[in-house]
Amino acid sequence: MKDLTTAGVAARPGSRGPVEPGEATGAAWTERYVGAVMDTFGPPQRVLVRGEGAYVWDADGKRYLDLLAGIAVNALGHAHPTLTAAISAQLGTLGHTSNFFGTPTQIALAERLLALAGAPAGSRVFFTNSGTEALEAAFKMTRRVPASSGGGCRTRVLALEGGFHGRSMGALALTHKRAYREPFEPLPGGVEHLPFGDAAALEAAFSPDVVAERGEVAAFVAEPLQGEAGVRPLPPGYLALARRLTREHGALLVLDEVQTGIGRTGEWFAFQHPDALGPAGAGAGTPGADVLPDVVTLAKGLGGGFPVGAVIAFGEESARLLGRGQHGSTFGGNPVASAAGLATLGVIERDALLTQVRETGELLRREIEGSGSPLVSGVRGRGLLLAVQFAAPVAARVVARALEAGFIVNAVAPDAVRLAPPLILTADQAREAAAFFAALPASWAEETEEAS
Repeated sequence: MKDLTTAGVAARPGSRGPVEPGEATGAAWTERYVGAVMDTFGPPQRVLVRGEGAYVWDADGKRYLDLLAGIAVNALGHAHPTLTAAISAQLGTLGHTSNFFGTPTQIALAERLLALAGAPAGSRVFFTNSGTEALEAAFKMTRRVPASSGGGCRTRVLALEGGFHGRSMGALALTHKRAYREPFEPLPGGVEHLPFGDAAALEAAFSPDVVAERGEVAAFVAEPLQGEAGVRPLPPGYLALARRLTREHGALLVLDEVQTGIGRTGEWFAFQHPDALGPAGAGAGTPGADVLPDVVTLAKGLGGGFPVGAVIAFGEESARLLGRGQHGSTFGGNPVASAAGLATLGVIERDALLTQVRETGELLRREIEGSGSPLVSGVRGRGLLLAVQFAAPVAARVVARALEAGFIVNAVAPDAVRLAPPLILTADQAREAAAFFAALPASWAEETEEAS
């Protein structure tokens, strides 16, 4: 057997065929994957060898329109010249230091994130390598009560049914899905999962009787738009209610924007949408201002494909919840990762991608809803984080058919697939995607009904 360990290095720019003709096929790579990689994800659907813009190619040379972008990660698509140049330049200058030292890219990225988030004076950033690490840090912060709320430690944390916050032990305690949790219980205690978007249940969790029985709430943790649960936005006004209750009870409002942050929904952060307050009367003052959180977690799109995450603590008190020596990260804030973050933010701003996300996302929604396919019952979500809802539980079949047709999507429910394409997706590519959904066999819904 030939040594293929350097095949990726030897891949020729522009090549669309396998690196080792007749041997490095998709099937051969899959066989090696199954024999060498831990079986936590199952066999790969395809082995991808290169990407360009919104397209990727597999080991057999087939091209796909990437409508998932590494699960909302590849914000600028694949092999973006600005991003690759920034990473290469930084790696050729200073690749890593310990966190005993600062670097210009780390400092600049922290300042940039604080500005984009509209964070007040005294706010700070903690860098991680991933979203689940960001949630770990935020979870530890919930144990520390700000001095203005009495100080000390609280352990009661509210999260939502359907929420996904990662799979490390602390983040997993916040994640709701039973199949992820049960094999690893007992998890860190104190987390209560409330019904999704149920305002009455949220108010009850802060009621005097419940507080007397279970203690004061340390924090409320939620995604503004649940990705893994099927791309479900919180009801209008819900975040404003959560902000009011947490503020009144001295608890933290923690927003998980790992998937929705960095332009994915058409604003830098999902909580910044003007209607985040919901209908008139749900909040007062400047739109968005009343739902300014205490903590926001980020990752995914921040590095445009390079691993980097962050925790933004809003205000002096939140920023001081973790003191010296109470948390750390070997790679967090790595200069190369920080350079990737700065390049990604710079391109989004330079190329007006927030506007493009709003316009292309709306076009994609409109084209799919108007496709006339009886199998498609609706589209939900925001910007370029959308779910196509089907009239029957055919999502797995749609994913398989999409791959055959040259599209990458993923199933987030038996009857829904998620679309999270690169923010650079063009109108023509959106129409190309919509045409795929329009061509889905209408008979699938009937077949499913007959079989049930």
